[in-house]
Amino acid sequence: MAEDGALRVTASVVIPANELSWSFGPSGGPGGQHANRAHTRAEVRFDAQNSPSLSQYQRQRIIDRLGAVVTVSADDERSQLRNRRLALDRLRQKLAGALRVETPRRPTRPGRGAVERRLEAKRQQAARKKNRRGGFDE
Repeated sequence: MAEDGALRVTASVVIPANELSWSFGPSGGPGGQHANRAHTRAEVRFDAQNSPSLSQYQRQRIIDRLGAVVTVSADDERSQLRNRRLALDRLRQKLAGALRVETPRRPTRPGRGAVERRLEAKRQQAARKKNRRGGFDE
C-alpha cells in the first residue's frame, strides 16, 4: 500500500484506491455465532478493462492472462481488516505475476569438454563389455 491508499503493484504500476471495489460477507466454515454474524470475508475487484492507471500494453496483458475484471477474496482471518490486507496482497501478487515478462530460454550446446568426457565414457563402457566377452576355445 502506498501512503494515499493506492496499491503499488510494480515500480511503474500504481492503482488508486478508488479503482478498487470492495464487498464483505460472512466467511464460511465453523465458528458459531461470530462466523454467522460478522462479515469478515473481504472481496476486492479490479476492473482492468476500464482502468485509466494502466497503459494499453499493461491492460491487454492483464486481460489476456486474468480477464477483464480481476477478483480476489480472503477469509483466512477472524478480522475484516486483516482479511482486507490479505486480499490486497493477493491482488498485488496476481497482477504482478500477470505483468511479468519472462525472458525466453535460449537453447545452448554442450561444451567441448563435456562432449569429450561423454565420448570417453562411451569408449570405456565399450571396452568393459568387450573384455567380458570370453574367447571360445575349440
